[in-house]
Amino acid sequence: MKLPKETEQKIFQLQLLEQNMQQIAMQKQTFQAKLLEVNNALEEIKNTEDKIYKVVGNIMVLAKKDDTEKDLKSKKEILDVRFKNLESQEKKIKEKAEGIQKEVLKKLEK
Repeated sequence: MKLPKETEQKIFQLQLLEQNMQQIAMQKQTFQAKLLEVNNALEEIKNTEDKIYKVVGNIMVLAKKDDTEKDLKSKKEILDVRFKNLESQEKKIKEKAEGIQKEVLKKLEK
């Protein structure tokens, strides 16, 4: 059975959207790991009265607790925004894919 050119293009679009979804899922996973790392670091800073060290390049240096906490909170905000942006992109792609999928299924039923 030969599919119409338009239907073939829609199927190709669905494949591209699926690839985009996989890329977004990997990016989300990366951001989740980074967020977990930042949250754990913030928790450790809260629970310590000792000196704080942070990694700079290949060495660890003494850091001010307040400055380090401020930097981590800033990093967390940026990661949260990026993560939410990825979720928004993912939602839009899903909706678009569902619409195209319905179109293709209607064409195939005929």
